Amino acid sequence: MHRWLNGIWYSDRNIGWLLLLPFSGLYTLLSWLHRSLWRTGILRPEPLPVPLIVVGNLTAGGTGKTPLVMWLAACLEEMGMRPGVVCRGYGGRVGKGPVRVAPDMDPAYCGDEPAMMVRRLGCPVVAGSDRVAAAKELIGLGCDVLIADDGLQHHRLVRDFEILVVDGRRGFGNGSRLPAGPLRESPKRARTVDCVVVNGSGEGPGHDGSVYRMKLVGDQLHRLDDAEKIDLDAWSGPLHAVAGIGNPMRFFELLEQAGLTIERHAFADHFSYRQKDLEFAGDFAIVMTEKDAVKCRSFELDNAWYLPVSTRFSGDGAERIRKQLNEMLCSHETHAGE
Repeated sequence: MHRWLNGIWYSDRNIGWLLLLPFSGLYTLLSWLHRSLWRTGILRPEPLPVPLIVVGNLTAGGTGKTPLVMWLAACLEEMGMRPGVVCRGYGGRVGKGPVRVAPDMDPAYCGDEPAMMVRRLGCPVVAGSDRVAAAKELIGLGCDVLIADDGLQHHRLVRDFEILVVDGRRGFGNGSRLPAGPLRESPKRARTVDCVVVNGSGEGPGHDGSVYRMKLVGDQLHRLDDAEKIDLDAWSGPLHAVAGIGNPMRFFELLEQAGLTIERHAFADHFSYRQKDLEFAGDFAIVMTEKDAVKCRSFELDNAWYLPVSTRFSGDGAERIRKQLNEMLCSHETHAGE
């Protein structure tokens, strides 16, 4: 189903698109009604005593939000803040929560992205579908600024700063709403956010303010049990490449651009692996994404590795975002004191 939908979303409009188009009309109507409840004040968002940064996208599937969230958390810590991350916990059983994610927590419970982030970050990560409760949990833990991962369409929280992440190559696909296309909202929504971050090459959406370009980079393979590391350019021999993320092609191309010879194995986003899913023909080592690795650590795999990636901005993008964040924090402090 995942591959079939992506084939429709990111290709010319075809018979599959026509079949799904009536459902897109229904989705658009329901989305409009939902937004109207908030816009007219029938439903009211809940303000927080600390600033909230929302990172999100307009499309279903991966655009690089989570690596950007991790970069933001590290950036805010460098600025002297105590950040915390709010996650939905997709792929897990956490339910409404809130649950503070621990480094040894089962990703099947808390979700793979929260499990990955808490192992990488030094700040608290709280998961749950009730993001207001998750935010309050983080404030109770002493966090003075919050980051919501994938919260652009979550209207219950009053946000101080919105970042839209766009896949530079895939853009908004065929331009249709779910399920005939990948769009959750109209592309016009891009004009209302504080900044747009375009991941990879390609055109970004129109925006009157700040548009930045980033890419994901990785230079070291880590053994699945973290007992060993090896530079990516020092690896020799073919690899089975495993990716269960929103856009597996991005991971495969990253490896190939580094000069590695790989056999591609794409899985659905948030895929729940069993060991037999990784038993491939050919006695090659396995390399997977960091998000996949947190779900496979308990497997008995003799030669399995993962590649952590980080966010790198073009030009002075990182400095400009830091400046915007600092201005937002100062503005929030000023309003709080009034």
